[in-house]
Amino acid sequence: MAVSVLMSVYEKEKPEYFSRALDSIIYQSLQPDEIVLIKDGPLPGYLEDIIQEKMDIYPGFQVYQFEKNVKLGRALAKGVELCHNELIARMDTDDIALNDRLAVQYQYMKENPDVSVCGGWILEFNTEGTYQKIKKMPESKEEIRKYSKYRNPLNHMTVMFRKEEVLKAGNYRHFPFLEDYDLWTRMLALDRKFANIPQVLVKARTEENIYERRGGAGYCDRYMQLRKQQYASGLLRVHEYAVAILLTKIMTLQPSWARKQVYRRLLRK
Repeated sequence: MAVSVLMSVYEKEKPEYFSRALDSIIYQSLQPDEIVLIKDGPLPGYLEDIIQEKMDIYPGFQVYQFEKNVKLGRALAKGVELCHNELIARMDTDDIALNDRLAVQYQYMKENPDVSVCGGWILEFNTEGTYQKIKKMPESKEEIRKYSKYRNPLNHMTVMFRKEEVLKAGNYRHFPFLEDYDLWTRMLALDRKFANIPQVLVKARTEENIYERRGGAGYCDRYMQLRKQQYASGLLRVHEYAVAILLTKIMTLQPSWARKQVYRRLLRK
């Protein structure tokens, strides 16, 4: 059973982050069988140079080019289709995978064939070196299902999933900033089993603008669509739906500085 790694890069990625992310996958203790890299629209020359440099080191690249930027959900959907292996690990192009990440998840998925998706903890950090905290996640199927009613139950950049199960749920789709939560909701509605490994698998880069992106009227509207979907699928009961709506509005419509404090002080360890 081999592993594919799925990544998507677009023109605004910083070259030093991109290079480090690729290295953290290429030099894993358990090397992936292939890296499926989706180029989401035209890339500047310096990013193309990095891709060529890494392809010279690691021959297992499969690169697909979109003529224009189609956004992450559509890019990942294409990537899932292109992956040749049943096990697919997601990786962001600005994060750093710990050296044994793939080995740990591969062994877990091999020993637990009933699990459709497994994730893990992340160590969030900023470039300035002034912030570092661990984001832990619920572990069991029951804990994850309960957690998913109000918050995303998986750290997206850590997940490894079974391709067949993702395709059965309809694959990724265009759902800006909530592409993964949308997919997990549909998989949970099909009663698929999720798990989180209780250890840090990825160092996740956290820039200041993340707190702005996770708020505002547009972001709130998209979250309301997701809540409606959760209610329609039976994931949320009536009173849970009401609570989810309230909590979502509080989090997304408060000032970004307040949201930052909630994330860093209350939702992280």
